[in-house]
Amino acid sequence: MVLHLYDTATRSVREFHPARSGTASMYVCGATVQGVPHIGHVRGALNYDVLRRWLLHNGLDVLMVRNVTDIDDKILTKAADADRPWWEWAATHERAFEDAYQALGCLPPSIAPRATGHVTQMVELIQRLIDRGHAYPADGDVYFSVTSFAGYGALSGQRLDEVQQGETQAEGKRDPRDFTLWKGSKPGEPSWPTPWGRGRPGWHLECSAMSTTYLGAEFDIHGGGVDLVFPHHENERAQSEAAGDPFARFWLHNAWVTLSGEKMSKSLGNVVSIPEMLRRYRAVELRYYLIQPHYRSTIEYSDEALTESAQGFRRIEQFLRRAAGSAGEVRIGKVPAEFATALDDDLGTPQAFAVLHNTVRDGNAALDAADSAKAVELAETVRAMTSVLGVDPLSTAWADTEESSGTDALGSLVEAMLAMRQQARADKDFAKADAIRDQLTHAGIAVEDTPNGPMWTVRD
Repeated sequence: MVLHLYDTATRSVREFHPARSGTASMYVCGATVQGVPHIGHVRGALNYDVLRRWLLHNGLDVLMVRNVTDIDDKILTKAADADRPWWEWAATHERAFEDAYQALGCLPPSIAPRATGHVTQMVELIQRLIDRGHAYPADGDVYFSVTSFAGYGALSGQRLDEVQQGETQAEGKRDPRDFTLWKGSKPGEPSWPTPWGRGRPGWHLECSAMSTTYLGAEFDIHGGGVDLVFPHHENERAQSEAAGDPFARFWLHNAWVTLSGEKMSKSLGNVVSIPEMLRRYRAVELRYYLIQPHYRSTIEYSDEALTESAQGFRRIEQFLRRAAGSAGEVRIGKVPAEFATALDDDLGTPQAFAVLHNTVRDGNAALDAADSAKAVELAETVRAMTSVLGVDPLSTAWADTEESSGTDALGSLVEAMLAMRQQARADKDFAKADAIRDQLTHAGIAVEDTPNGPMWTVRD
């Protein structure tokens, strides 16, 4: 089966063929480095990492660009509030994002360009748009004329008479629907020289310039969160195609991570930061949790769901360790056809994980029946699937999260479940409290209630 992907632009699942034989090109909107990353930020990076791994598995070379927006109103505001230089604030949080990507097993991008390093390319793109009649300067700013581009709104489904850019009205803007390509400088703000005066780039302009700089005028996949469809990606597409570039052949968008039904957002104060999560769970368990749902499905975060997901990963891990203990070595085999079919169908990770868990179940049955040869064969298949997903428990990538940190991770997991049990009892939800205790008992954890709170031990 050939890979099929859902293209937001056509609102259909389409067969994927790279523009250049043997090479897939991907541009993924990276972080605006204004603060510490949370799980909503990294979900998309993990989804596109799985896609990249699947493309690599199928023999394609992959050029993957993930940008860094290091100049932005929010960065300037937060740096000023903290009385720190804007560039230092941006660099500090860029490192925090890179640490999170690395901790969660993301393959490094081919390049991670910063917006501030590509002003020359942005100025050239603006000039092309002005020359073609799609942009105009006004009082030090430069705007894209939305009505000059006949296809505006096609990506997001926006009607032209309903478009609102979310920008403040400014002197010289001919139409409130026009969006900013270049912002004239204000006192005390960073700026760069251009033919239209000193200033700094608009957000949408940055990605168009950086993607085509490294991937060419036409590339295969442009990815990002669903919240970027409008206005960011709509405006990227408009300015790039208006300049004469074919631009992205596929537009992919991952869904949100929500908390209590709300998209995770620093402004809402409902974020779960990566550093905090990694103090409570192993990185591989968090990765497993975030990639298991379909990338276009919303994840409603809860501690209970993450705890349950971590247990699912541990069942895979325990099977592979049992198999390795029986056979001495478990190599990476081949992925089964059902797994490949699932991923070829718009990266169907829920179905792929179902195949994975069924194989683990069969492998454990083989071990219980003392059929070592069959168990090893299935274990090699399991390693092949988990390798594609980036969660292979026996991979050296997760070596420091295995036995060396297993006790700490187990302790965090058990303590989290006991806290949920205590809360359930406080809420008088005794059925839930008993169910949690039964889960722990089944996992080999003995719990004793004492006057100082619950105590737990691992049964031999």
